[in-house]
Amino acid sequence: MTTIRPVTAVVTAIQTMEGAGFPVRRPFPTPSMIQFDPFLLLDHMGPVTWPPGQAQGAPDHPHRGFETVTYMLQGSMEHRDSMGNVARMGPGDVQWMTAGAGVVHAEMPPPAFLQAGGVMEGFQIWVNLPAREKMRPPRYQGIARDLLPQAENPQGVSVRVIAGEAFGVKAAIHTHTPIQLVHVTVPPGGEGRIETASGHNVMIYGFSGGVLAGEERVAVGEGQMAVFGPGDAITFALPASAPASTHFLLLAGEPIREPLARWGPFVMNTEQEIIQAFEDFQSGRMGQIQAE
Repeated sequence: MTTIRPVTAVVTAIQTMEGAGFPVRRPFPTPSMIQFDPFLLLDHMGPVTWPPGQAQGAPDHPHRGFETVTYMLQGSMEHRDSMGNVARMGPGDVQWMTAGAGVVHAEMPPPAFLQAGGVMEGFQIWVNLPAREKMRPPRYQGIARDLLPQAENPQGVSVRVIAGEAFGVKAAIHTHTPIQLVHVTVPPGGEGRIETASGHNVMIYGFSGGVLAGEERVAVGEGQMAVFGPGDAITFALPASAPASTHFLLLAGEPIREPLARWGPFVMNTEQEIIQAFEDFQSGRMGQIQAE
């Protein structure tokens, strides 16, 4: 018998700046919630309208010990890394980079977008790696919008599955930590249920409109995160009176439950491992991005 997870908390994202000056909304990490194991960070980037010549991104910087996920909603970004990967992302595209033992990468607006300006919006998500995987070789996966599995239920709720499974379809991306990452769209009058593994931590983040979550129909507004308690499925609904469809991200994952040492772009298990990461980066052992 399926047990519906209750909503145990609703958290409003803080607003901050990242990269070279990119506005983000961040439900975690914050002083009140350091992580949502196995997720380390969720940044809702924008939406921001850049004038011509003003668009910002994240210049060359290193990572070690976890995976970074970028999911674009609007605009365009260009990825470059010290493994030699170069990829341009547009609306709906995903890049999944396993930093592992260490990589240097950059995400910047491509020349055409920088020149013309426009609206940019997306997500940056950090997924922790267990100790046994933290020093694995780096890897890059780029998935175009059209290759992301999609499905719809009889009530008109649609899902785009980035990781894991929902509505009977499975993601094309391989992850080292068992997780679900799903973009859910709910039309006015729509409702749905998504199965989640019983031992996983589960949350949703509303990024366009609000939704009613759980059997209690707790209101989760735009820029808010709902945390769910024990169970093996979540439910959600949108009143028929809503003016437009709503969008939210579902994040669910198997907790790693290991000591956490994090400093800037490095996430390891001990302080000594963080010190070693800085030394390796400064000595060039994480490589560098080759000039065009």
